[in-house]
Amino acid sequence: MRAILAGVVIASVLFASQGRVLFTLCAPLPATVSAAGVPDFRFGVVEAYEAPGAAAALGAGWTRVTFRWNEIQPNGPEEWNVGPISDGALSTELAQGRQVLGLLVTTPRWATDVSIGPGVPQGLYLPVEDPNNRWATYVRTMVGRYAGRIDHWVIWNEPDIPDTQHMSWGGSIQDFIRLLQVAYTVAKDTNPNAVIHMAAVTHWWNEHWFGQFLDALVADPIAAQHNYFFDAATLHIYFQPETVYDLTAHYYRLMLNKGIRKPIWIAETNAAPSQDPAWPVPGAQFDISLEEQAFFILQSFSLGIAAGAERMAVYKMADTETDRAANPEPFGLVRMDGSRRPAFTAYQVATTYLSGFRGGSWDRRDEISVVTIDRGNRTTTVLWARTPEPQTAMIASRTTRALLVDVWGTAYYIYPDRGYYFVDLPGADCTQGCTMGGAPYMLIEDAALSADTAPLPASPTPPPAQNPVPEVTADPDALPTPTPTFTPTPTPTPTPTATPTATSTPTPTHTPTPTSTPTPTLTPSPTLTPSPTPVPVPVPDVPPRRPWVLIGALALALGGISIAVGRNHRRAS
Repeated sequence: MRAILAGVVIASVLFASQGRVLFTLCAPLPATVSAAGVPDFRFGVVEAYEAPGAAAALGAGWTRVTFRWNEIQPNGPEEWNVGPISDGALSTELAQGRQVLGLLVTTPRWATDVSIGPGVPQGLYLPVEDPNNRWATYVRTMVGRYAGRIDHWVIWNEPDIPDTQHMSWGGSIQDFIRLLQVAYTVAKDTNPNAVIHMAAVTHWWNEHWFGQFLDALVADPIAAQHNYFFDAATLHIYFQPETVYDLTAHYYRLMLNKGIRKPIWIAETNAAPSQDPAWPVPGAQFDISLEEQAFFILQSFSLGIAAGAERMAVYKMADTETDRAANPEPFGLVRMDGSRRPAFTAYQVATTYLSGFRGGSWDRRDEISVVTIDRGNRTTTVLWARTPEPQTAMIASRTTRALLVDVWGTAYYIYPDRGYYFVDLPGADCTQGCTMGGAPYMLIEDAALSADTAPLPASPTPPPAQNPVPEVTADPDALPTPTPTFTPTPTPTPTPTATPTATSTPTPTHTPTPTSTPTPTLTPSPTLTPSPTPVPVPVPDVPPRRPWVLIGALALALGGISIAVGRNHRRAS
């Protein structure tokens, strides 16, 4: 009898209120994080070659390698040094199933046209066959050298950063269009399978740069007939997960308004921790805990899918010796000593249960976020609180049970009551204006998105998503029109990866500028040991409005154990 009672206590914890089950928690299942293979090739990590073993365990499907021109030809046109990745390391990347994206950036001093500005190559307006068109020669050599191994090339990095120490492009927008045109023409002639990515923009340095670029591009008389000189757009988005959605939808709209239909890759995203004991950053402008970095991974990935991003990657795989001087915060999923930050596990969990995505939608954006991901014959619903107070999410069921998974990979089956799942969500730490939500959960159902659900009752909360959500598809020729109109948030605004000047070795620098007002109400996060091992999720506390439930449960335990066992057994069956 004691064994049966223990099984009941472990197997079923019921919080009842007004005749309905608010949360049913069954015995925990083993964590299902896959440590081998690639769950979905569309999720990547920058510079995977810095820790290839960890990248294989992570399950990253693509990576990026930066080929800095000023390092490959530092002294003159006859010099050709080995790039940042050896042929052996590149072969390892490909053998482990990762697609490699190359980034071409940073003009050496000897090849810079100083009469125009930093970064602008000499002879840029000469015919592409002319050897004095230094940029054409460099692109031709690099694309030819790696053809078949690297076929995706990003042309430059963050040209929207103005005249600061982080500026990489000192020419005009018209000069940049010529840079892109030369690269596109030469790359396609050299490797017909080449895919050209427009340089990633940061948005926050100059919110109007990309729109001005598009205006000049569509005015170019030959741009349309040459696919506007790029095949995909690229973004860098940091620190605030909701801006992953807002900015992606915004940049889709900018392009579609000009009749340009291109997929968007989020090539860099992350919320670097400032509270890692191995690398503390006192006074950081974004005070991010190790747990919040893990929350960011799942929140940003789901919102990127909902906004229509074709691929996403975390910056970056591992901390390196030069990072401390370049960045105030550590961005690696792996520390220099090889240990893994909690975000490493969050990445594994997120890509496991978001894999195979076909599209998504942001269905609620009020006290809670509800993001629904279409995975064909499965549906994943991602939930988190957007307030410092805990919230309860009510989700219409598509089938008779769902797997509830936390950010650490701990999984439980839960069952609907009268057609709905009820999930209690911890509050967010809002000391920086609720720029990041609370601990997220995933609800995974073995049912298609189109499966019938119970009708939602009238909600006591404000209607979801002031910005309508775009439908998504991976086919760039079928990209629907995203409808959100982006308005920059007054909460802390991230300044993304910086690229150094054309005469120095570029190192990413992230300098966010917060303007938020702290909220006095706090919900503490659990203290976690940085480890890839999933941490069991605690049973949610009974909300304050239901304290009498504990009294009733105690009375039930003392006076009717056998009845409770029988009823719970029948409910589970």
